[in-house]
Amino acid sequence: MSSTPNVADIEAIERATIAAVSPEASEELDGWLLPFDGGTVKRAKSAVPLHRSAVDPATLDRIEDRYDSRQVAPALRLADADCFESLRAELERRHYMGDSPTCVQIGTTRQMRQAAAGAGALADVDRAPDDAWAALFLGEGFDPVDGAHRVRALARAKGSLYASVRENGRTVAAGAMAFGHGWASVHGMRTDKAHRGRGLAGRVLAGLAQAALTKGFERVFLQVDAQNHPALSLYRRAGFETHWQYRYWQRQQWPR
Repeated sequence: MSSTPNVADIEAIERATIAAVSPEASEELDGWLLPFDGGTVKRAKSAVPLHRSAVDPATLDRIEDRYDSRQVAPALRLADADCFESLRAELERRHYMGDSPTCVQIGTTRQMRQAAAGAGALADVDRAPDDAWAALFLGEGFDPVDGAHRVRALARAKGSLYASVRENGRTVAAGAMAFGHGWASVHGMRTDKAHRGRGLAGRVLAGLAQAALTKGFERVFLQVDAQNHPALSLYRRAGFETHWQYRYWQRQQWPR
C-alpha cells in the first residue's frame, strides 16, 4: 500500500506533472504554478496550487491577469479538497465551470512491476519516441488533433522514457514515464482499438516499472479520468490507489 502523501509530496507531484507535459512556458505566483501552452493538453495550460490551504480572491485576480496578459483563457486544476471550498464558490461566482474529474493515484514501482509480471514480455522502452509510437496517438478511436498535441508535449519533456509493444512493424500499445522531484510518473497510456483486452497495457506498465527500478525510483504516480473504469481496474491491479481527485475550472465567458 502506498503511503499517504504529505505537503512536500503534493508539491513534488504537481511540479513533476507540469514538467512531464512540458508546457511552452510557465511561471510561479503566490504558491501556484502557471503553465501556458497553445495545445489541447489541459495539464499543460491550467494553473495549479502547490499547497493545501485557503486561497485569497486577490490571488485569483493575479492568476487571471497573467493568463489574460497572454490572451489565453484562464484555467485552474484544483483538487476537490475542503480547503478550496471558498475558492470553488468564488470561481462559480465568476462563471467558471469545473469538469473532467481526474484521480491522482500513487503506487510503488516494485508493486507495479510485480502486478504486471504475468502480462507477458515487457514492452520495449526507448529514450525517444519513434514514428510508430507517435502514430498510435493518431489512430482509430483517438482524436488526432489532441493526439498530436499530446505527442508533442510528452516528447518535449527532458529525460522521459517511451514504452512500445510492437507487432508486425506497428506499435499497438504505448506509454511514457517521466522522472523528477523524487517521483516516476506514468503518462500517455494508449492501446490500439483493435488490440484492446489482450493485456498489452500491462506489458507497457511492466516495462516502465522495470525502467524506473533500474533508475532507482521507488515511488510512482499517475492521473486517470475518474470515469475511465477499464483504466482504473488496470491501475488497481498494478497497486495504485487514489489519493485525491481534481477538476479543471475554466471561465465560460472571456472577452476577446
